[in-house]
Amino acid sequence: MPTILRVNGYQFYFYAQEGNEPPHIHVAKGGFDAKFWLLPGRLAVNHGFKAHDLREIAGIIEANETLIVEKWNEFFRP
Repeated sequence: MPTILRVNGYQFYFYAQEGNEPPHIHVAKGGFDAKFWLLPGRLAVNHGFKAHDLREIAGIIEANETLIVEKWNEFFRP
C-alpha cells in the first residue's frame, strides 16, 4: 500500500492489487476513507467524509494529479 502524498493530515495511497482498475487514489484520515477516480477526478466511494472534506480532498488531488498519475503508472505499469 504505497503512500503517494500526505497533505493536511490526509494520506493518499494505492492498494497494490488494484492495477486492473482505471487510475484512482484512496484517501484516509481520522478513520474515514474515500476513493477518487482520476482523469477526470471524481468521487467513487466515500466512507465518512463530510462534503467540505471531499471538496478539500478533490482540490488536493487536482493540484497533484500529474504526480499521482505518474506514480500510478510507475507502480502498476513498470
